[in-house]
Amino acid sequence: MGKHFGELAKIRGLISYKLSPHEQRAYAGAISNGLPNIFRRFRENVFRVAPPFIIGYLVYEGVDREHHRRTRKNPADYENDE
Repeated sequence: MGKHFGELAKIRGLISYKLSPHEQRAYAGAISNGLPNIFRRFRENVFRVAPPFIIGYLVYEGVDREHHRRTRKNPADYENDE
């Protein structure tokens, strides 16, 4: 039939526009718009995300330090051994 997949039927009243992939600019405005947007989004979310991670890290470090302290042998228990 010689027709491609997108051209199998004619639909009246439907208008479609196509832009060739070779004509698109994939990185248009990436530096002028993208970098400021990254900094803005980071600044807006850092105070929402960072505190739970900081608290979790401090709790983990405290528990780990206490675990190591409690699992050490007490040198006073072995003073009289020969």
